[in-house]
Amino acid sequence: SHYTGATSAGFIRGGYHFAHPDSSSGATQANFFLAHGGGWSNDGITLPGMLDIEYNPSGATCYGLSASAMVAWVKDFGETYKSKTGRYPMIYTTADWWNTCTGGSTAFSHDYPLVLARYSSSVGTIPGGWPYQSFWQNSDSYSYGGDSDIWNGSEDNLKIFAKG
Repeated sequence: SHYTGATSAGFIRGGYHFAHPDSSSGATQANFFLAHGGGWSNDGITLPGMLDIEYNPSGATCYGLSASAMVAWVKDFGETYKSKTGRYPMIYTTADWWNTCTGGSTAFSHDYPLVLARYSSSVGTIPGGWPYQSFWQNSDSYSYGGDSDIWNGSEDNLKIFAKG
């Protein structure tokens, strides 16, 4: 209902998948995400799906994976997503988690748009060799509800980004 509601209100919309790298492969989770509303189409109003990869809320920070295993898991998710949609997913993370759990991997900085979470008055240090963030989540409290995310560009550029 949120997805269709956003469309009806004229918003550019998208879905996200909270990763659980300790429970199944990246490919398995990407396919689940795609089967449950996480797809992308070049209609100009749908963002590429977002892989939410961050602190484990119920266990080991890095889900029990080494940095190289985490990078492989993210690649498995991303390549599966791209093979089905033609587009790489966005990656949502924090600089601290990325540096800790992927060893600061730069493997995704050219193809995967970054959604950087940092609840502060500035973006701060961008991890993983990304030259910039596509979106910045600067707060978990927004006046209209939910989180506050800021697109790094103009509205016209956002529409171009959504179109692919």
